Amino acid sequence: MEKKFDIEINPEVAKGNYANLAIITHSSSEFILDFAQNMPGLPKMQVNSRIIMTPEHAKRLLGALTENIRKYESQFGEIKLPIGPIMMPPIKPDAEA
Repeated sequence: MEKKFDIEINPEVAKGNYANLAIITHSSSEFILDFAQNMPGLPKMQVNSRIIMTPEHAKRLLGALTENIRKYESQFGEIKLPIGPIMMPPIKPDAEA
């Protein structure tokens, strides 16, 4: 059964922030997600949002993103990623660390 939440969002937050880069770090108790803009011609990337969450919530976020990407690709087709040095290998949940 799907939970329904009564959520309110103020107009300023509803505008959102554009990010084309995410930097993720973690400690034993939290994951930190910094969202930034990497814009041509600017000397530095600007972090415009930081989200701090527990490892459990980070894993829930991973599951929610995975499910939403699956739904997106079934409707619009595969999301193609460029191959390059900054690409990370796919996550394999059953792989041993």
